[in-house]
Amino acid sequence: MQFDSDEHPSSFDSIVAIDSAVDHLLAYGGVKIDQITGLIHGGMFTRGPADLNRTAAFFGGSDVAMTTRLFERAKGCFFGPIRISMMCDPNGANTTAAAAVLCAKRHLSLEHRKVVILGGTGPVGCRIAVLVAAQHGKVVLASRNRERAMAACDEIKSIVGDHATVEPVTITDSRAAVTCLREADAVFAAGAAGVELLHESWVESTSGLQVAIDLNAVPPGGIGQIEVADSGTVRGGVACYGAIGVGGLKMKIHRKSLQSLFETNEAVLDLNEIYQVGCEIECG
Repeated sequence: MQFDSDEHPSSFDSIVAIDSAVDHLLAYGGVKIDQITGLIHGGMFTRGPADLNRTAAFFGGSDVAMTTRLFERAKGCFFGPIRISMMCDPNGANTTAAAAVLCAKRHLSLEHRKVVILGGTGPVGCRIAVLVAAQHGKVVLASRNRERAMAACDEIKSIVGDHATVEPVTITDSRAAVTCLREADAVFAAGAAGVELLHESWVESTSGLQVAIDLNAVPPGGIGQIEVADSGTVRGGVACYGAIGVGGLKMKIHRKSLQSLFETNEAVLDLNEIYQVGCEIECG
């Protein structure tokens, strides 16, 4: 069962489900918060406990906040062993963040490393920050709006814990972005589509940087000189990844996560669980 608050359920999510070998896909669009209990119960009560692992729920859609609310409401629908497995990946934010961080970890440990996230207050940027901070990385969360950056940092600390090292930074142009990269070990660009956050001169203007990951697939890219298909391409001593370069791992994580839902009726896959699926893929 695919639940989406958008009028039309995501075709992307539907196709990935089909490619993940589900036998039957029930896609629901325009789902409202007061409807989710009835929909979940419909999936629970039609089968006995021994067969509930054959039904699962996926929560997606472009409205990240609403998808999260639907997912949280669904968690309260179960009792005892009468439950079904669920996965939450609003607008692909969880699988994308997991894949991006794992791509970076191919080249360096994140512990005690300075990691700059440009466009960091969006869904993907915040999730990258959570994963990095949880591994004791030093996160610099950059935004054009300082209030939004500060609010995002507070939210990240509420998730990871007060020990998280997360610093809000205001960046208004590419020059300020380059300055922010001083002593940085890795940079992620997770801003809006078609917005260049870091001018191509960054390669010559930084030292010590080991990884640069641009998650923007719409021209112009978020980081100049990075090609959308880059997958560890070295430029100026920096391992570079573009959106498609990260996307290969993202798709593997998405499909394996969906498949794992049918191994049990008790799985609840959100950011951390999806990241662990990615870790298994990278180790395998």
